[in-house]
Amino acid sequence: MRHHRTHEIPHPAGRRCVALIVRRACLAVVTLALPLFAGPARAAGPDPVGHSDPVAAVGLSLVIILTAAKVGAEVATRAGQPGVLGELIGGVILGNLTLMGFSGLEHVEVDPFIDMLARLGAVILLFEVGLESTVGQMLKVGLSSLLVASLGVVMPFALGWGVGAWLLPEQSAYVHAFLGATLTATSVGITARVLKDLGRAQSKEARIILGAAVIDDVFGLVILGVVTGVITAADRGGTFSGAEIALMLGKAAGFLIGSLVLGVYLSPTLFAVASRLRARGVLLAAGLSFCFFLSWLANAIGLAPIVGAFAAGLILEDFHYRDFIDRGEHGMEELIHPISAFLVPVFFVLMGMRTDLRSFLQPGMLGLATALTIAAIIGKQACSLGVIGRGIDRLSVGLGMIPRGEVGLIFANIGLTLSVGGTRLIDQAAYAAVVVMVIVTTVATPPALKWSLGRAARRASVSE
Repeated sequence: MRHHRTHEIPHPAGRRCVALIVRRACLAVVTLALPLFAGPARAAGPDPVGHSDPVAAVGLSLVIILTAAKVGAEVATRAGQPGVLGELIGGVILGNLTLMGFSGLEHVEVDPFIDMLARLGAVILLFEVGLESTVGQMLKVGLSSLLVASLGVVMPFALGWGVGAWLLPEQSAYVHAFLGATLTATSVGITARVLKDLGRAQSKEARIILGAAVIDDVFGLVILGVVTGVITAADRGGTFSGAEIALMLGKAAGFLIGSLVLGVYLSPTLFAVASRLRARGVLLAAGLSFCFFLSWLANAIGLAPIVGAFAAGLILEDFHYRDFIDRGEHGMEELIHPISAFLVPVFFVLMGMRTDLRSFLQPGMLGLATALTIAAIIGKQACSLGVIGRGIDRLSVGLGMIPRGEVGLIFANIGLTLSVGGTRLIDQAAYAAVVVMVIVTTVATPPALKWSLGRAARRASVSE
């Protein structure tokens, strides 16, 4: 016999009990929400009651940052641009709301907790970029990629230094060198995405571009390590001779080569030992520990932590942790993606927030931004001269190396943390000029590369 439910009218006492529970739940929600909205006020002064929890203010800041990042990324994607560009512009909008009279978000830009999350985001980003390539792939890219990468670092660095010396003659050589270093990067992710969208990821041009972009990042990180090491030493009162600069260059190259060689041989053993642990999340913990250890080691010898993170990503390959995969676990790239999706947008939005649009009104700023952008484009076009062989479209190779993207922003952010003699290395105007260069090179590459590859395909079809 089936029993049918009947809708009974609750007893008055039951209704009062439910109402009491609802009221208490509402009170709890309000009590929990108020500290979040009071976060900006608490950032300005201590809580007299002593009940302030810093995680509340950080939580509200992350709500704002992540919302701006995802809305900006959606708009950029719909416009046919990389999502990272939308995250950056979303940050620029948040950081310049003061121009419209709203100053409620100023605390976010200087919040040390948000800054630390952004720094971790940069480390995770370079680790993820490294995971997309392997040491084996670097060794197989061929002579053309090596020559393209070499020219793609030397020429932009020289042109960037020249622009700094020309337009900022009152600044030190450290500033000029750092501007040159910011132009050496190439965004592997943006170029790879464009080539994949165009269905040309397996073309000769694509193999040269992607191989050169990976080597380009290695060379660029070495140069960044040398430049930051020299600037840090100068800030401590030291001076550098040519021999000392060569020593710093050797140290940076030695770290990368040494870590790659040792890592290739040691990491399979380390992960095989880790695979004996049956607890959840062991592979992710081991991978992050490997990344953070090499980041610490790079910093310990005077290099930027992102150099170590990139090296860790290059070292790790699927077969190093095949024991985890064989028992049904996800690979490292899949495991790291949720962490990257959380931390990396924090980095890009914060970088945008640090771009003060008022600096565009400073004399010479737009001229510096224009000159840096032209130098960035010409410098990467020059690298196409390194292409060896016939039937390869050199213009497409040069255009594919243009976008600076996330790597250029990381370089620029490091500049904000450096100082010489107690004075910040680059001011807001120079930082804004670098951001403009990053935005223009990132926006211009997809349509330019699409046009160039289409032109090359049409020429090839006609010749046949």
